[in-house]
Amino acid sequence: MEETEISPGRDGSTRRAALWATLVAVPVTLAVAGFTFAKLAPESPDAAPSPSASPRAQSSAPVDLPAPVLADRPAVVCRALVSQLPDSVRDLRQRPVTAGPEQNAAYGDPALTVACGGTPPLVQPTDEVWTVNKVCWHPVQEADATVLTTVDRETPVRVRVPKTYEQPLQWVTPISDAIVSAVPSAGKAPAGCSA
Repeated sequence: MEETEISPGRDGSTRRAALWATLVAVPVTLAVAGFTFAKLAPESPDAAPSPSASPRAQSSAPVDLPAPVLADRPAVVCRALVSQLPDSVRDLRQRPVTAGPEQNAAYGDPALTVACGGTPPLVQPTDEVWTVNKVCWHPVQEADATVLTTVDRETPVRVRVPKTYEQPLQWVTPISDAIVSAVPSAGKAPAGCSA
């Protein structure tokens, strides 16, 4: 029986290559594992939340809103609307109101308010109107807020957006969605309104 002789030079170079491969692979593997663990590990409960992830600080006190007596049909429509309103508008959580929770809602601090019912706005032919998610709004600028009132709905809905919250139309988007589902169209709208 013939014995195969292994060359010591060839065996030594194979061992050196394996050693180098191990020396390179182990630190790379440890670095990848550490990075993955850091990304997947839950944050410490003591860690401060990032400003973009935390909701705005706000009062939980009721917001003072009037509650005029509504006729039967607007009262039914307003109750339907309030039941469809979201729990929050963007990062503003809903707050209690002092009167008319069946027709009023408030969000955040300073309060963004929603009032259902009341008198429709008088819209002049040259007035600006904006359509947001199939709801047509008439804006009126006040010293400290933009007041947006629907002009194409059976029952008017008024949203007061404090100046603190820039770009008022962005704030009425979820409210417009609730209006579409709960407040019937008036069947007519001022020129400039488009669905």
